[in-house]
Amino acid sequence: MSVRHLTPAEVQAALDSGAIHLIDVREVYEYERVRVAGSLNLPLSTFHPAELPQDGKEIIFMCAGGVRSLRAIEAAQAFGLTADAHLAPGINGWIAAGLPVEA
Repeated sequence: MSVRHLTPAEVQAALDSGAIHLIDVREVYEYERVRVAGSLNLPLSTFHPAELPQDGKEIIFMCAGGVRSLRAIEAAQAFGLTADAHLAPGINGWIAAGLPVEA
């Protein structure tokens, strides 16, 4: 499995450029509590790679701390997609970096 571990700053820059889809694979209750603006919630518990946007933008996964996002990458690659990036420290690292969230 090929994986790129991205920092919060790298993901923020990619979001700002409009070049990515940030897919949050946390559960709905977690996402509703706190989220990154512009992210899309596809919980890992019900996730299927066919649900991912197919418009040519890069997919970057995120979760709370980086474990579930790795599982989403694995599922996407097994499905034949090239998704290989995740927000390595998850939303916890995003918050620790002082980046904005919605609640």
